[in-house]
Amino acid sequence: MDKFLDENMGDRATYELMAKAIAFIRQHHRQQPDLAAIAQQVHLSEYHFQRLFTKWAGISPKRFLQYLTVEYAKSKIAETKNLLELTGDVGLSSAGRLHDLFVNIEAMSPQEFKTGGAGLQIWYGIHETMFGDCVIATTERGICNLYFLDGMDDQAAALMLRDEWSKAEIIGDREITQPICDRLFSHLPNLNNAKQPPLTLYVKGTNFQIQVWRALLRIPFGGITTYQGLGRSLGRPNAARAIGNAVGSNPISLIIPCHRVIRESGELGGYRWGLERKTAILGWEASHN
Repeated sequence: MDKFLDENMGDRATYELMAKAIAFIRQHHRQQPDLAAIAQQVHLSEYHFQRLFTKWAGISPKRFLQYLTVEYAKSKIAETKNLLELTGDVGLSSAGRLHDLFVNIEAMSPQEFKTGGAGLQIWYGIHETMFGDCVIATTERGICNLYFLDGMDDQAAALMLRDEWSKAEIIGDREITQPICDRLFSHLPNLNNAKQPPLTLYVKGTNFQIQVWRALLRIPFGGITTYQGLGRSLGRPNAARAIGNAVGSNPISLIIPCHRVIRESGELGGYRWGLERKTAILGWEASHN
């Protein structure tokens, strides 16, 4: 595979290799696998793997491995705990590719919820990103869905959105969703970002789910909390299971950062879009914090 490795490798191909390497790192992090062992898993030489991984993550595989340890996770849990008490939606923030985003949530009214999106137009597109293929869907009132679904075609994406928005008009239009993708996944810092308007999210959920999603937006970039910690911040310390269900129902992945919630033990726990992807996002954020 080395001979095909070049500077023009697409996001999808790069992520597939990184996901395979990260799966191996995650499964064997207690043994601290060396560079040769990891490179062997993706059938690359040590040199090419190191170069490709560092280009993707911004740090070496060895450094990335340090961010996957339980000890690191626990330190971030302790560090983030009090920040959850802050008020207001803060969104994502970093000096890297996921630069400062200010996020507002606009929830559907109960009546709109009941109608299943009747009269609503939803435009969607499938995009390659550094964390795999994603489906971005948006309305005139804001972004309504962001799902990571590798290998999905337009028909499958439309059916998925139809299941969620049964009476809405679903329109494939990648040109409309491309600017959203560019803002989220641009490989260069956006120097004019302060002049951009806030991202508005248009979400459909119960009052409790929306409360949880708002709380997720208060977890800072590079931060980690637990289901119990999220519950305490909401005044519901014994509702970890209900909170877990609400976290898992998040319709706008990455922007509403459900990936930043892990178990009290420091283990990652589950993730709707796969543990390798959750590991990749958390490791990337930690390395750019």
